[in-house]
Amino acid sequence: MKRRDFLCAAGTSAMATMLAAGSLGAAPAATKRRPNVILIVADDLGAADAGCYGCKDIATPNIDALAAGGVRLTQFYVNAPVCSPSRAALMTGRYPQRAGLVTNASAGKAALPADQLTLAEVLRGEGYRTGLVGKWHLGRDPGTLPRDQGFDEFFGHLEGCTDNYSHFYFWSGPNRHDQWRNETENWEQGKYFPDLCVREAVRFLDENRDRPFFLYFASNLPHYPLQGEAKFREMYKGLPSPRREYAAHVATLDAKIGEVLAKVDALGLRDNTLVIFFSDNGHSLEERQNFGGGSGGPYRGAKFSVLEGGIRMPCMLRLPGGVPAGQVRDRVAAAMDFFPTVLELCGVAPPPRKLDGKSLAAMLASNDAPSPHPVLHWQTGNQWAVRDGDWKLIVNAQGLDPGDKTFLANLAADVGETKNLASEQPEIVSRLTALHEAWAKEVLEQ
Repeated sequence: MKRRDFLCAAGTSAMATMLAAGSLGAAPAATKRRPNVILIVADDLGAADAGCYGCKDIATPNIDALAAGGVRLTQFYVNAPVCSPSRAALMTGRYPQRAGLVTNASAGKAALPADQLTLAEVLRGEGYRTGLVGKWHLGRDPGTLPRDQGFDEFFGHLEGCTDNYSHFYFWSGPNRHDQWRNETENWEQGKYFPDLCVREAVRFLDENRDRPFFLYFASNLPHYPLQGEAKFREMYKGLPSPRREYAAHVATLDAKIGEVLAKVDALGLRDNTLVIFFSDNGHSLEERQNFGGGSGGPYRGAKFSVLEGGIRMPCMLRLPGGVPAGQVRDRVAAAMDFFPTVLELCGVAPPPRKLDGKSLAAMLASNDAPSPHPVLHWQTGNQWAVRDGDWKLIVNAQGLDPGDKTFLANLAADVGETKNLASEQPEIVSRLTALHEAWAKEVLEQ
C-alpha cells in the first residue's frame, strides 16, 4: 500500500471511530449527504479588486453576491506571494517549506512531491468525486500530475499561464501546447479557455449532482495575457491602460464564476455546497501584465513580495446553514487553513500527519472566536516575514526601499507598512527574528 493510501485509509478509520463514539457532534448525520465543495481560486487578483473589498471602477457582482451569502475575511493571507508555493500550501494544509515546493513548478525541476497528501486525496478517500478545472502548476512530469495527486479528472493547463485562444504556454520557449484532459492533449484552438473551463465545470456538476463532489475551479484569470471578453473590453475602454485591460479580465473572471454558481443553483445544490473563493497571490507588475493594472488598495507590495499587497487577499466562504450569511471576520486566517476547515465542515477527520493549517470553523461560526494563528510565517527566496499579533517583521522584501532591509510594522496602526519601527523597537525585532529562526528550523521536519 502506498504511504498516501495508508494515510487516507487511516483517516477514514479514525473518522468511523469518532462517529461511533459520538465525538464529532458537528458531523452530518449518517442519512444526510456530506456537503459538496467548490474551491474557486483566482490568479493574480489584486487585494482591492472586488467590489466587496472597496473596488469602485470594476463591477464584480457575482463575487460580491458570494460574499453577501457567507462570511468575508478581511485578514486572510496566502502562504506565499507566488503561484505554485501558494497552491501547494492550499492543497496540503502545510507551509510551502514543509510541503516541499518553495518555487514555481516547472518541467523536470520543481513540483509538489509525490508523497505529499492533498485535500483531493483525503476527500476522494471519503467517497467524494474530485475534479480539477483550470490551472494546476504543481508539476507536469509523471507522478506529479493532477490525477497522481487525488483528482479523478482534470481539464486545463499544467504550467503557470496559457494563451486563452491558442492554449500554448505563455512564458518562454520552446513554445508548446498546454491544454489537457487528464493525461491526453486536448486540442481546441481558437476556443476561449475561460469558456471551456465553465463548460467542463458545468459538465462535472451535472454528472455528479447525486453524489458528494469536490470541484477545484482554478481560474487562470486575471493572470496575463490580458484577454478579457469583448463586451468587457468595450465596457472598460474609458479607463487608462493598463487598468482597462486588467478590468476587462477581472470582469470576465467574475462572469465565469457567476456561470458556474448559477449551475449550482439550477441543480438545487446551493444549500449543501461549500463555496470558497480567494486569490493565489497579489496583482502582478510584470512586463507581460503591461507592468500593472491591479490594485492592492491600502496595502504596499504586489505579487512576489511578502509585503501585505503580495499576500493579503480577498477571501470568502459560503455554506447555507453551516457558515453564517452576510458577516465579516476581521481575524487572521491563511490558505493552508482550508485543508482542515473543509474536512471539519464536511465531517471528515483530519489525516494523521503534521498540518500547519488550523480549522476556521469556530471563527466562521462566531465573531467572538479568536484567530487560530497568533503567529504566521512567510519565506520566498531571501525574503521572509513573520506576523505576531499586530507586529510584522519583514526582511529583504520586494517593494521596500534599499535602506529598509529590516522593516518592522505595526499593522493595527499602519496597514500600509509605511513607517519602519525597527530602530525604535529593537526588542520586538529580536523576538520576531527568533520566532522566524525557530520556525525555519522546524518547518522542514515532516
